[in-house]
This record gives sequence, C-alpha cells and structure tokens, in this order.
Amino acid sequence: MPKLIKLVGEQAQWAENTFVNVTDEDAIPEAGDVILSLTRFQAEGDALLSSNSRRVGVRIEPAEEVEALAYDLPRLSVVALAFPKYRDGRAYTSAHLLRERFAYQGEVRAVGDVLQEQAGFMVRCGFDAFEPNDGATPEAWTKAANRFRHVYQRAVDARPIAADERAVQAKEGAL
Repeated sequence: MPKLIKLVGEQAQWAENTFVNVTDEDAIPEAGDVILSLTRFQAEGDALLSSNSRRVGVRIEPAEEVEALAYDLPRLSVVALAFPKYRDGRAYTSAHLLRERFAYQGEVRAVGDVLQEQAGFMVRCGFDAFEPNDGATPEAWTKAANRFRHVYQRAVDARPIAADERAVQAKEGAL
C-alpha cells in the first residue's frame, strides 16, 4: 500500500491509507474503503454508495473530466487525481475545479508520479493528500509546500497575494 501524506493546516504528516485501489479487472472487496476508476464508478458506483459500510473514492486520469462526478461529489470521500508523469499538469486544473467550481470538501489526493517539488503548486490548487513517488517525508513536504512566502495570484488556498500585503503595509505606515 502506498504511503500517504496529508496536509493538516500548514503541516504535512503521515496518514493511514484505509482505501484500496481497485482496478477494473479486480473484484471489489466485501468490505473496506475503495477507490475505483471513473469508468467502473459510473457502472457500479450507485450500488457501492448506497451501502453505508464503506467509503468510496474515484480515480480520475488526466484525459477524464471531473465534471462527470459533479452529481456524486457530496457522497465521495476521495477524488484521486493521477499524475502519469510529473510534467503532466492536467490534474492541477481538475483539483482547482473540484475546490472552486464544485466546492468539493472531501479529500483531493495526488497519485502517480508525485514529487515533493510539486507540493507548493499542488496545495495552491487544492490538493490535501499525496502519495509521493520520490520517498519524501512529511517534513520535506511541509518545507516544499511553504517554500515561498509571497504569492502573486489568488488560488484555492486563499493565501493573501503580495499586492494585498503591500497595501496593508502602506496603510499601516500612513497611520
């Protein structure tokens, strides 16, 4: 089972991964939390969600649209966004859409070729859980996620932008 790092506030920490990734060919376990592909979820998701004995998540590949989950998002515990290669950034857009357009409050997990150098950008887009591919520790993720003190664009993480910070400082200096 892959190691899982979760962001709690500004600190990353190890977390227990209770979810089993079920491929399209595997049988769904009798009990326990599962993450399914979008295709399998669309075929079998309603039956799994109607059972109160497990939590359900969906894995979205880069070419798939998160909009397909819009109706079911309130019932999903995890949306796992795949990075087949670290340089494929389509999952950033999906995370942003989940948080901003759909107001998704569940876990948005980065899976696949996930590297700590991406942490800051992932957090800004709305990711809050990571399966690192590079053996990074929570301490390294915390440092990478908080590497830059100033940001210049508004994002999902709602950090104040540098222009707003400067305006506050100028106002305080004028008093």
